[in-house]
Amino acid sequence: MTLELLYEKYAKQVFNLALQYVQNVNDAEEITQDVFLAAHNSLDKFRNESSQSTWLYRITINKSLDFLKAKKRKKRFFWFTNELSENDSIELNHPGVLIDNKEETTFIFSCINQLSDNQKTALILNKIEQISIPEIAEIMNLNPKAVESLVQRAKGNLEKLLKERRS
Repeated sequence: MTLELLYEKYAKQVFNLALQYVQNVNDAEEITQDVFLAAHNSLDKFRNESSQSTWLYRITINKSLDFLKAKKRKKRFFWFTNELSENDSIELNHPGVLIDNKEETTFIFSCINQLSDNQKTALILNKIEQISIPEIAEIMNLNPKAVESLVQRAKGNLEKLLKERRS
């Protein structure tokens, strides 16, 4: 399959997944471009051992997590140099969020962002992207029981974080 066909078939899914991680349309678009550039650069190495969607999900997750880590490093650098702006909260720029729900959604995503990378990934893929446990296991290179455990721990930890931050 050519890169153009891959893009036509999976660009929306890649963008939506990246958006769940970064909650910002511009950042998700940048990650989507990075994903397809990485896919293009490694298209000849794809051996059909997994589905193309699984392969692209893996790339998207890795690119999204790398993006968030780089953003954290940048914030820390600015903090140490006293150049961080006063508004250091999440900038929620997500087209699926109604203005009425923006504050609550921002609050929930700020809690989701505190989960470990694996818990966050399992929760986003299962509860937001509605991907099955077996497919998530393939995407994350884990067994299904481990994914089920990650989802359960993520839900429990998210519930605790939501309660703590609301009180």
